[in-house]
Amino acid sequence: MAKDASFDIVSKVDLQEVNNAVTQARREIETRFDFKGSKSEIRFEDDSLTLISDDEFKLSQLLDVLQTKLIKRDVSLKALKPGKIEPASGGTVRQVFSLQQGIDQTVAKQITKLIRDSKLKVQAQIQGDQVRVTGKSRDDLQQVIQLLKSEDIEAPLQFTNYR
Repeated sequence: MAKDASFDIVSKVDLQEVNNAVTQARREIETRFDFKGSKSEIRFEDDSLTLISDDEFKLSQLLDVLQTKLIKRDVSLKALKPGKIEPASGGTVRQVFSLQQGIDQTVAKQITKLIRDSKLKVQAQIQGDQVRVTGKSRDDLQQVIQLLKSEDIEAPLQFTNYR
């Protein structure tokens, strides 16, 4: 009897690449003329990024620089979950972005529903913060990957353990 083929759908962020992007963004901020004399900074702790700047306009410029560096390092911007812009000490404003690791239950249910509705001969199971897809044909698994890449899902997806 033929063995079933499978793969896992996960959502992970490479924290080392995020750290490198933050370092590059800090260097660019130090050299840019429009940030001279401002209290702009980017902090990276655990699974969150904190952006601090003089006002909301500079904060949006700071975010733009950071997003550019993240894109160059192949970190999906879907992994950033923005918090509210709040006033901070010294007349500055702060915004905290959390990094999404793993697929939450609502997104996992959305993925399994999409796979079920595609009428492909595969099964999808939610396993914690990932989704395992199994099927007899590897071609069906490839079609599932193409289907998920074409859909607009709010989490960055990677496909691992393809067997």
